Amino acid sequence: MLLQFGAGNFLRAFVDLFVSQAGFDRIVVVQSTGIERAEAINKTGGRYHVAVQGFMNGQVVNETEEVTSISHALHAGTQWEKVLEVGRSEDLKWIISNTTEAGFALDEADVANTGTPVSFPAKLLAVLLARYQAKRPGVMILPCELIEDNAHRLRELVLEQAARWSVEGEAIEWLCTSCQWVNNLVDRIVPGPPKNHPLLGQDPLLLSAEPFAFWAIETTGEFPLKHPAITVAEDISPYYLRKVRILNGLHTALASHALPMGIETVREAVEHPEVGPWLETLLFEEIVPVLEGRVDDPTGFARATLDRFRNPFLEHKLSSIALNHEAKFKVRLLPTYQDYKAKFGPEPRILKELVEAAGLA
Repeated sequence: MLLQFGAGNFLRAFVDLFVSQAGFDRIVVVQSTGIERAEAINKTGGRYHVAVQGFMNGQVVNETEEVTSISHALHAGTQWEKVLEVGRSEDLKWIISNTTEAGFALDEADVANTGTPVSFPAKLLAVLLARYQAKRPGVMILPCELIEDNAHRLRELVLEQAARWSVEGEAIEWLCTSCQWVNNLVDRIVPGPPKNHPLLGQDPLLLSAEPFAFWAIETTGEFPLKHPAITVAEDISPYYLRKVRILNGLHTALASHALPMGIETVREAVEHPEVGPWLETLLFEEIVPVLEGRVDDPTGFARATLDRFRNPFLEHKLSSIALNHEAKFKVRLLPTYQDYKAKFGPEPRILKELVEAAGLA
């Protein structure tokens, strides 16, 4: 059994789909904000479809998968005792979450372990304490929020909340040693319902997702779920580096170069007769060479990224990517420019132009 904090689109087209494809079931979903999604899940018996749509290996992909892994959904605000019952279950093996980065914060209102906690770390702690008090074994905790070292950071917040609640030392020891806090990296674009699909109007939970999916799990042992999208490694930091420097770096480069030209979307930019070749030169001559020997298959990931950018089913706005542009530039592109100079000597032409235009030279 899996307990899942979050009823949003991403987990339903990522973890829940993978679990379904592996032939497992019995995911219990907890919705904390609102109750509508939980009600919709229960009304359909936890069944819905994901339209996998996009561009991969030179071909358009448009397939539909039925997800059957969700048992039922609970609303934290009105069914908290039932959530705790799941926490006490002997069958519970994993706890999964995707509460966004905003969920990784404590709330001053959580002064005692009574009623429904406000913050996600406090909710998780309450569930784990209920499990500890029931003398159950520890569980694997997999936070899917896009935060580096996400499990370790979540554990720190849970322990900070435990100190506020004056949790006994033996329970703290159980939290730290019996439970597995597993860092992981998720990568898939899930834009929501498809624009056109035969099941629109029939399946209220219908989603679309790009064909690309990648889930890096940081562990030295076995991971119980086997799936083509899952990669297990002792250290997943190179996968963060690869994603930030290639996928996110190209996004920021396009916001710098293509948006001022009046180009509105990532797909339009990649298909543009001038911008498309410019982007490929930046990618394969200036970004990928810096990552060679540091990350796994940067060239293959770069090609897959261009396929993702060409997705005919997605409209990824450059104006959205341009938000907080300077901060993103300093993380995504400036280090590549500096690394290139340190590794090769001469300045990379395109990166130099971008850095100068950003006023960071």
